[in-house]
Amino acid sequence: MLNSLASGRRLALRIVMLQLAMAAVVGLVFLTQGYREAIAGAAGAAVVALGTALLAARSFAGLGGGGMTMGRMLSGMVLKWIAIAGGLVVIMGQLKLPPLAAITGLVAAYAINLLAFRFKG
Repeated sequence: MLNSLASGRRLALRIVMLQLAMAAVVGLVFLTQGYREAIAGAAGAAVVALGTALLAARSFAGLGGGGMTMGRMLSGMVLKWIAIAGGLVVIMGQLKLPPLAAITGLVAAYAINLLAFRFKG
């Protein structure tokens, strides 16, 4: 086994925390344009962090065979995409917040995934 369940959980926690930190940074950057933009940017990144947390919680629920693990991973990915799509619908549709800021927050939070897997530490 190349990787333990505990190290996967630690990596997932680190990614979620970095995505939440990115939400704060994006919110502060967009604060120069106004409160609505700041909230939209932070919420866009926070939605990605929520999706990642759902994926991790479902994927690392316990031990099992290969089929069970793959099923958990796929259901976690579906939960993640439902959370992100639903969050964006709420941010842009219900709350009528600026879409550019929300999508910028979403992209910035996803950039954390690239950095976290590149520099494992």
